[in-house]
Amino acid sequence: MNVRDFYFDLPQELIAQDPLEDRSASRLLVLDKHTGEMEHRHFRDILNYLKKGDCLVINDTKVIPARLFGVKEGTQAKIEILLLKRRENDIWETLVKPGKKAKVGTVISFGDGLLTGTVIDVVEEGNRLIQFSYEGIFEEILDQLGQMPLPPYITHQLQDKNRYQTVYAKNEGSAAAPTAGLHFTKDLLKEIQEKGVEIAHVTLHVGLGTFRPVKVDEIEAHHMHSEFYIVEEEEAKKVNDAKRNGGRIVCVGTTSCRTVESASTDDGILKAGSGWTEIFIYPGYRFKILDCLITNFHLPESTLIMLVSALAGRDHVLHAYEEAVREKYRFFSFGDAMFLTDRKN
Repeated sequence: MNVRDFYFDLPQELIAQDPLEDRSASRLLVLDKHTGEMEHRHFRDILNYLKKGDCLVINDTKVIPARLFGVKEGTQAKIEILLLKRRENDIWETLVKPGKKAKVGTVISFGDGLLTGTVIDVVEEGNRLIQFSYEGIFEEILDQLGQMPLPPYITHQLQDKNRYQTVYAKNEGSAAAPTAGLHFTKDLLKEIQEKGVEIAHVTLHVGLGTFRPVKVDEIEAHHMHSEFYIVEEEEAKKVNDAKRNGGRIVCVGTTSCRTVESASTDDGILKAGSGWTEIFIYPGYRFKILDCLITNFHLPESTLIMLVSALAGRDHVLHAYEEAVREKYRFFSFGDAMFLTDRKN
């Protein structure tokens, strides 16, 4: 299967640069995954499509302010780093710009010395391992010095850091937000629960590989980035009980989908545990847990549009994307949403 099979033409002006004031006011394109039929709604209408007995799976990861700006000790050259994943204690794998200024042994100072980092190794794809030194609590210093790592296609400055967090974000560790969850408000989640829908929490710390382009022609040759996930026993039980009782498993976002599909057995039982996943879902994949998906509109030729196509079929998805472009939906992280469902259920 060729990467060009997942191309669509997207006008630049449809890339959302700012979040809406009301999270649930975004638009919602409802797509029947079997027939390709579409409906145009607003996100708060998701309540009408969820049923008693369904289980909504949300990713409660929290984005850390992972972008830091510092200077190289000695030369005072400006260096930007992005924290990708914590390897151990105060050692982080990072993306450094410009990389040529960050050889092993380089010391970088942030916030006039409030935080310093020493490059201790160069690893795959040129990423740097940096060991940090500081006094106090790392997370508090990071909150003081760091900026939210917005995707490269967002050029506007974010006025409120919390708008790049879901309202249920809890476990710190992501370098990017699970953006399908940005549409939910606490009130909407409460209404969903009152309707008899179970809400299960999982955690997957989103890496910057989410935005990494597919650089091979044949998608089967693409290697996915690795991300850390956690499924607690109580949350796995919610999913398994709903499935056993005939309810649908509705994942909020591709990250929740990848988590439950990674942690499940071939016969569709979600197992509690934690680990690293490199699961790559594209057309031909057979879903073990997920029935329906709430997701944003994704980049052309990305692994995310391939995942969505695995659920609803490439032709249905690309046709829906063409419709979204015609109707001027807002795309990507701060954009509008899709609900891939089966309206016969």
